[in-house]
Amino acid sequence: MGQYGGGTVATGHVGRSGLALLGIYLNDHLAGATLGTELAFRLAGAHRESEESATFERLANEIAEDRAALMELMTALDVPVRQYKIVLGWVAEKAGRFKPNGRLLARSPLSSLEEVEMMRLGVEGKAACWRTLLVLADRDDRLDRERLDELLRRADEQAETLEDLRIEVTAELTGAL
Repeated sequence: MGQYGGGTVATGHVGRSGLALLGIYLNDHLAGATLGTELAFRLAGAHRESEESATFERLANEIAEDRAALMELMTALDVPVRQYKIVLGWVAEKAGRFKPNGRLLARSPLSSLEEVEMMRLGVEGKAACWRTLLVLADRDDRLDRERLDELLRRADEQAETLEDLRIEVTAELTGAL
């Protein structure tokens, strides 16, 4: 028997106090995934007429799928979903729309750059979560290591795509200066 997150690991599962900490951790990531999903679809909508439209749409769909995968993993680990954290993630994304951007009624050219950067940070956080769960997968047979590896690979690809988009958006923005 060993220790994981303050709970004893026995028979391949997280102990009671470890499960409580894991529940907090995963629900915090679920709140972030909710915010990220909302932001990804808003960004895709804002770029519906651009050359990158298909890329933004694909990213939004993948990010929504990753959020669903997180919820499935939480179910497999018997971690209850805290609805208030989902609501907080949703509200945080909506509140982010009201930041001062130099424009009263229109979308600022800076919005895309800031949103792509936020998306990139969110994907990096998601990748960290998958890595954490991979550590747990070594001790808990309820987690599918291959599935987590796949999710981590996709997060790494999303981060690369977002970096490419960030560079494109930056070039467009600086070209407009």
